[in-house]
Amino acid sequence: MKQQYGQILTTPKPFVKWAGGKRQLIPILNENLPETFGTYFEPFLGGGALLFHMLTERQDQKCNISDLNSDLVLSYTTIRDRTEALIISLKNHEKNYQKDSKSYYYSIRESNPRSQIEKTSRLIFLNRTCFNGLYRVNSKGKFNVPLGKYSNPNIVNEENLRSVSHILQSSKVAIQCRDFESVLRDAKKGDLVYFDPPYQPISDTANFTSYTNKDFTYDDLSRLAELCMNLDSNGCRVLLSNSNSKEVADMFAIKPWKINKIRANRSINSNSKKRTGHFELLIRNY
Repeated sequence: MKQQYGQILTTPKPFVKWAGGKRQLIPILNENLPETFGTYFEPFLGGGALLFHMLTERQDQKCNISDLNSDLVLSYTTIRDRTEALIISLKNHEKNYQKDSKSYYYSIRESNPRSQIEKTSRLIFLNRTCFNGLYRVNSKGKFNVPLGKYSNPNIVNEENLRSVSHILQSSKVAIQCRDFESVLRDAKKGDLVYFDPPYQPISDTANFTSYTNKDFTYDDLSRLAELCMNLDSNGCRVLLSNSNSKEVADMFAIKPWKINKIRANRSINSNSKKRTGHFELLIRNY
């Protein structure tokens, strides 16, 4: 779906940069989708790259999307319902950032706004201006990423925000804040569930699981593997992305799982030379 605003056509894309975001892998993910399925579920929504691609290609697709990060879920509903007010707030951030980027960035990082618009515009502003576009919070739930080195960050992408808003307004898209296991209550035979959880670390330095103030642990991975088995028993189609780690491969080394190793770049490594040459796993039961 390409939506026309004035004379400009824009296809919606993620409005936040997210560690492990899937934009670069869309062609491979698309090839690995089943030809037909019922409702699409995505319980680790993150940046939503596959969701936006799917809604662009399949305009009548029913989608049930969720995440445990309440600020992120709030951002999706704010963009859906109150885009124009959000754009005004982001323009205000942009103006103040241009006057004194460092002091303004850290004052906003310390702030704790209460309103829906200001919470969402703070999240997008910090995501656009912080180091490597990384979303990370500490154990107290406070955003703790330093200022990035950008000469002119794209803080207000009006076209994309309006395009995302339009596509999320479909009555067929439901957005919820909840734990990933809740999907078992809703997904039925023939539905597709795509899991893109925080990845299992493949080295001590690669341990990044802090999207919320609760890390995604090995126990969570075990819960996820068990959930995948239960969904499979219920006749759901399951697609899972994860790191090329022994723990993940071992958990899914049984029928009906098929494991593909795919090449992926890691866009958040601070050393650009270490962003390429990585592999990750794509696991499915169909």
